Amino acid sequence: MTRPPLVPLADRDALRVMFVITCMPVGGAETLLVELIRRMDRERFVPELCCLKYFGPLGELLAREVPAFDGLLAQKYDVGVWRRLTRLLAQRRIDAVVTVGTGGDKMFWGRLAARRARVPVVVSALHSTGLPDRVEWPNRLLTPWTDAFVAVADSHARYLAQHEGCPRDKIRVIPNGVDASRFRTLAADPELRRELGIPRHAPLVGIVAALRPEKNHELFLRAAARVSGLVPMAEFLVVGDGPRRAHLESMANELGIAPAVHFAGTRADVPRLLNLLDVLLLTSHMEASPVSILEAMACAIPVVATRVGSVPEVMLDGQCGFLVDAGDELAVADKTCELLRDRPAAKSMGQRGRQRVVEHYTVESMVAGYQQLITSIYSAKCAAAAASPLTPVHAGERTE
Repeated sequence: MTRPPLVPLADRDALRVMFVITCMPVGGAETLLVELIRRMDRERFVPELCCLKYFGPLGELLAREVPAFDGLLAQKYDVGVWRRLTRLLAQRRIDAVVTVGTGGDKMFWGRLAARRARVPVVVSALHSTGLPDRVEWPNRLLTPWTDAFVAVADSHARYLAQHEGCPRDKIRVIPNGVDASRFRTLAADPELRRELGIPRHAPLVGIVAALRPEKNHELFLRAAARVSGLVPMAEFLVVGDGPRRAHLESMANELGIAPAVHFAGTRADVPRLLNLLDVLLLTSHMEASPVSILEAMACAIPVVATRVGSVPEVMLDGQCGFLVDAGDELAVADKTCELLRDRPAAKSMGQRGRQRVVEHYTVESMVAGYQQLITSIYSAKCAAAAASPLTPVHAGERTE
């Protein structure tokens, strides 16, 4: 498949960027992608979305705002997706492909089609660490055709190099970011408490996470049972949904805390919900850089989180909340009770958390990181093509 010569940025229109993902349910990586696409500089970039299977809730939202495509992959072994996606990239005259997510179909077919369509810039953004998401051997075979792998923290970059086969010189760190103007301190809404069935003055501990195994809501519930025994007025809020909801509701009943546990499901008003909380918990087995703790910190809510992935880089232990070992329900309960009992200390930690987000983890800095990465790779390819006009430059080829 032929492609016109590369045109330097100064002499061309905006770069057309296709983000390739399997689908877009409500989740951390998907929420970040919504923010990234919405905020890219439209004078320099034209973002588009491709959901290989189906849009999902957040995909449908973006499809009303930018060119969006779905239904290219019928089932796991549908090799026809390569031809369909290649044709789409060529027809849309895409200059950069960014696959979103670790391993799987989107990373494989997205890069393979980009190579066939001679897309100049190919980037893989990897948002998770370890199982259930891995860079499988078929995806590792495409490493030479990939210009950059995006990690969300320095520790995540080391993990990708040591365990996922990503070359160190191709890894770029772009921290996750949240909208600090949307996630901020708000007055707690008594009507919202009433809607959720939470007593007006009850201490409230929450978790915001899709109901998936790696988020370990079981630990949240076991710790909640211990906290309830020490702070009898405490109530607990679970924001997020998934196929495990019935199991978790049953577990809350077995632990004898069902009346105090409120399953709110998927919500669009997360900033309002966070501002009801006294403490946010993150109980995951594994993470890369969870968005929920950034959102809570931006709202000045102290956090008790498991010491997994890059969480210790983001949330400083004893400064913005407390870190505990993964699976340690006694420590989770103990630190939660400490924050519930010492309100001045909890408030101070929350304020430090917000300041840390404002300084290091804003959505503006995340978007700037992606924009700079894409333009720098494209410009390097242009320079290489100009130096060797008879030799086409493909994604992943060195341009030094």
